[in-house]
Amino acid sequence: MQREEIWTEKYRPRKLEEVAGQNAIINNLTSYVRKRNLPHLIFSGPAGVGKTAAAVAMARELYGDTWSENFTELNASDERGIDVVRNKIKNFARTMPIGNASFKIIFLDEADALTDAAQSALRRTMERYSGTCRFVLSCNYSAKIIGPIQSRCSVYRFKSLSYDAIASRVKYISEKEGLKLSEEAIKAINYVSLGDMRRAVNALQSAAVLGSEVKPERIYETTATARPEEIQELIKRALDGKFFDALDKLEDLEDKGISGDEILAQMHRLVINMDIPAREKVELMDRIGEADYRITEGANEKIQLDALIASFCLSSGATI
Repeated sequence: MQREEIWTEKYRPRKLEEVAGQNAIINNLTSYVRKRNLPHLIFSGPAGVGKTAAAVAMARELYGDTWSENFTELNASDERGIDVVRNKIKNFARTMPIGNASFKIIFLDEADALTDAAQSALRRTMERYSGTCRFVLSCNYSAKIIGPIQSRCSVYRFKSLSYDAIASRVKYISEKEGLKLSEEAIKAINYVSLGDMRRAVNALQSAAVLGSEVKPERIYETTATARPEEIQELIKRALDGKFFDALDKLEDLEDKGISGDEILAQMHRLVINMDIPAREKVELMDRIGEADYRITEGANEKIQLDALIASFCLSSGATI
C-alpha cells in the first residue's frame, strides 16, 4: 500500500458521476456535456465540497484526451490584480481550442479574491472571447463577484457534504487501501470534517499511517480535535457550577494540543444543539462569541477560556 501519495489527489473524481453529494448540480453539468456546450459558470460554496473536482471532471468528459490543452486553472488569490486578466487570461482566451473542441475553459479558483478592477477587466474579456472560451469562476462567496459578471453566468451553489456523501467516499477509499473502518470511525471523520471532503480524506490518511485499523481515537488525535464527549463534559461541569473541575478538564484538552479556537468552535457546535431553555442557550452563545472575538483581536487565549468557563458557572446559578 503506497502511503507516500496524497489521497486527496489520488482519489480526485475523474468523472462527474464520482463527485459526491451534489447530485442536482452534477445532473445539470452532465446535460451541458451531452450538448457539448455550456454558458459561463460560477461555482459558489464552502471549501472541499467538489467545486474544483466538478470543473475538472466536466473538462475531462468534454474534451477527452485533449482536456489538459483546452482547460487551464488559475488561482485568483495568488495573482489577483488586473495584470493577470490582461496577460495570462486574455492570452489563453484568444487562442483557438485544440482538436474538435469548439471552445476552451478557463477555471478561476478563489475568484472572489480578484480586485474590482480585475473583475471589470475580466467582464470585458468574457464578452470579447465568448465564442472561443468559457469561464468557470469558483468562490466561497458569490456576493463578492461583481453584478455584471454574475448576470453573465449561471450560478451553482454547492452545499456542505452530508454524512452519507462523506461516508460513501471514505468507505470506497478504505476498500481500495485495505483498511478496516468501523461505523464509529466514520462518524468521527464526519465530525472533524465539517462537510469538507478534503478534510475527511486527509483525516483518514493521517489515521491510516498509524495502522490498517482506523479507530475513532486516532481520528481525533491526528486532527487535534477533542472528542464531542469531552467538550460535553467540560460544558456540563461548568453549568453544574463545578468551576475547578471544569478548569481541570479544559487543561486536559489544552495538554493534548487542542487550540482555543478549536475548543470554542466545538463548544459552539454542541451548545447550539443542547436541550436547554432557549434563553440560556442564547446567553451561552453570546459568551462564546465574545471570547472568540477577543482571542481573534489578540487577547490572551488562556485567560479568555478560563473567563468563559467562569461565566458559564455564574450563568448556571449553581452555588460555587
